[in-house]
Amino acid sequence: MSRQLNTTELANELNLSKGRISQLVRDGRLDGCFKGDGRARRFDLVSAAEKLGQRLDPAQMLGNGAKTRRSLDEIEDTSDDDAGKPPRYGEGATLLSAKDPSRYELARTQELEERARRARRQNESEEGNWVLASEVHSETARQIQMEIASIESSVLRGGARRIADELGVDFKEARAILTQVWREYRGQRSEQKTAEADAAALSPSEDEVDF
Repeated sequence: MSRQLNTTELANELNLSKGRISQLVRDGRLDGCFKGDGRARRFDLVSAAEKLGQRLDPAQMLGNGAKTRRSLDEIEDTSDDDAGKPPRYGEGATLLSAKDPSRYELARTQELEERARRARRQNESEEGNWVLASEVHSETARQIQMEIASIESSVLRGGARRIADELGVDFKEARAILTQVWREYRGQRSEQKTAEADAAALSPSEDEVDF
C-alpha cells in the first residue's frame, strides 16, 4: 500500500508549503489523492505526485521499509567489531554495490509503479477521457446487430418483394437467393475486418501513454 501522509508530511515530501497543498486541494488538483477532511485528511503520496507531475525516488515511495534498510546499512558500515574482516555471505552469493537496490526495493518499486498506472487509468476513465475497450466492443456489437437486423428485415424482404412483383417470380425463392448472397458477403467482410483488427498497431498517442 502506498504511503499515507498528512498535509505537513506531504508538503515535506514534495518540497511544497502547507499552504500550497491546501490551495491545490481547494482547486481540485488533488481530487482522488486523499481521504478525510481537515486534520484527519490523509494523502496518497504516489497518487499526489502523479497528479502534480513529480517523480519520486525509491526511498520516498517505499517509506519506512527503505529507511529501515538504510539504517541497517549504516549500522553495518560503522560497526567496529569486525573491522578489517571480510563480510561473511552464503556460498555463491553475488555481492551488490552500495548503490544497487535490494530485492525488496525493486519489488516494492515495481508494485507502486503499477499502482500509479492503475490510478492514472481510473482517473482518466472517471474524467471521461477514456472508456473501457469491453464497453466499446459491447456497444459496437449491439449497434452492428441492430443494423444487420434492419437490413435483413427491410432491404432483403423489400428487395425480394419487388423482384417477385416486377419479374413475376416466387417471393420466397427471390428472398432465399438474396439472403444467401448477403450471408456470403457478411462472412467475407467479417474475415477481412478480423484480419485488419489483428494487424492494427497502437497509435502514437496510445503508445506514448503505455498503459
